[in-house]
Amino acid sequence: MIVTTLLPQGPSSEPLPDRLADTGGGSQLITAVAPEPGSTTGRVIWWERWAGRWHRSGSAPARFGANGLTEGATRTQGTNTTPTGLYELPYAFGIRRAPAGTGPAYRRVGADSWWCQDNASAQYNRWVEPLPADCAPGEAEHLVTYEKQYAHALVIAFNYDRPVRGRGAGIFLHVNGKGATAGCVSVPERAMRAILRWADPSRRPHIAIGTESGDLAVTRY
Repeated sequence: MIVTTLLPQGPSSEPLPDRLADTGGGSQLITAVAPEPGSTTGRVIWWERWAGRWHRSGSAPARFGANGLTEGATRTQGTNTTPTGLYELPYAFGIRRAPAGTGPAYRRVGADSWWCQDNASAQYNRWVEPLPADCAPGEAEHLVTYEKQYAHALVIAFNYDRPVRGRGAGIFLHVNGKGATAGCVSVPERAMRAILRWADPSRRPHIAIGTESGDLAVTRY
């Protein structure tokens, strides 16, 4: 008698993008996954779809907010948490020149480049240059001062299209600093440069942020 052993076939055997509720409709996706809501580290993987399947293009260790991750739809500004969810990646920016082969539109940071986080400003959660009168300097990031983190970055469109005051502003995928972030996702510089060369706007890349399981599981988004 021949005994055949069948290996378990379940969701875990599928590429992660196939287990997400939504991937944004494009053929490129970044997943940023932490083990638990309180985690400050995890992993970023960038994927692309061809021949009807998702394939891993690269991966890197990731850092998250100093207070972990929280549901993006109910996040509160200033909590040092990374918002979970599925988001577009409108454009890239950096203090340094764009790496050769960068796909997304790339904006250079200058001395007058700021990101407004002032809830009272008409430019809330927007790049401003120069800083407008209604955006207090203490409620904005002077981008050029983050020499390491913003060497290269991608804007994550969290609370971006129709900003809700008090939910949060200035969430990016950027180069690692000294430790956990204030709410962004960060990766080593080499990985950030690779992602910029890999990303192709015509393929509608998105980023999905979440945990491995539970209420904030990345598969919910």
